Amino acid sequence: VQLQASGGGLVQAGDSLRLSCAASGHTFNNFVMGWFRQAPGKEREFVAAISRSGGNTYYSDSVKDRFAISRDNAKNTLYLQMNSLTPEDTALYYCAARVGPNTVGHTASELYDYWGRGTQVTVSS
Repeated sequence: VQLQASGGGLVQAGDSLRLSCAASGHTFNNFVMGWFRQAPGKEREFVAAISRSGGNTYYSDSVKDRFAISRDNAKNTLYLQMNSLTPEDTALYYCAARVGPNTVGHTASELYDYWGRGTQVTVSS
């Protein structure tokens, strides 16, 4: 599956942004989907995951209650709605797809099989 993330940009603290990830090449609803991010000088970190049907989601503590992951299987698209952004959210955001058990609580990036190119999110103070 090919993944293409978009929607990043430069925003101010407190603003909102919605990222999208378009998938192609395979049946989208065969995959658990996730968002990860990597800030300069830091390791890639898990942000959120969603089950194949969208019925289950899981978030890192740092974004829980501010971000919302969703998917539209009819459009082969994954989303990440980001609210109340802070400078600490500044990072390159990646979408990823995982084959295997339809669970969302596993946060290791090594569990994900396919990755898209990132989209940059920069939050100014």
